[in-house]
Amino acid sequence: MAVEIERKFLVKNDSFKKVCFAEKTIKQGYLNSNKNRTVRVRTIDDKAFMTVKGKSNATGTTRFEWEKEIDILEAEALLLLCEPSIIEKTRFYVKCEEHVFEIDAFFGDNLGLIVAEIELEDEAEAFQKPIWIGEEVTGNEKYYNSKLSKVPFKDWV
Repeated sequence: MAVEIERKFLVKNDSFKKVCFAEKTIKQGYLNSNKNRTVRVRTIDDKAFMTVKGKSNATGTTRFEWEKEIDILEAEALLLLCEPSIIEKTRFYVKCEEHVFEIDAFFGDNLGLIVAEIELEDEAEAFQKPIWIGEEVTGNEKYYNSKLSKVPFKDWV
């Protein structure tokens, strides 16, 4: 069984861009955004993936994840069937010691939101937090992409 262990943080500023080693354009939608399971279709530049994620554990750090690469044309067709609305973002990759942070800068209705994620081997694994890392939002469902597609950042009060 595939398991994803990750922590999520708000980003204080864009200084991470100075140490970014790669960036990709992501477009994703949800065929199912039920809190017990999500089914996501995602394009990353010229590649595409179908992902199924289970419900997070009590801490919000760990959940089942299954992902397969699919044909880009099939993904584009599936995106048309997704629930409203489609998430668009640039993902920046920053190495910090032995870890890589993935920083998502959102567009459209989520413009202004910047979130960093780090994947871990174990929930208790230690890691260095760069100076641009802000408040931890791991487990806060309003920051899940599946929630952002329904209640975008622009609508938060």
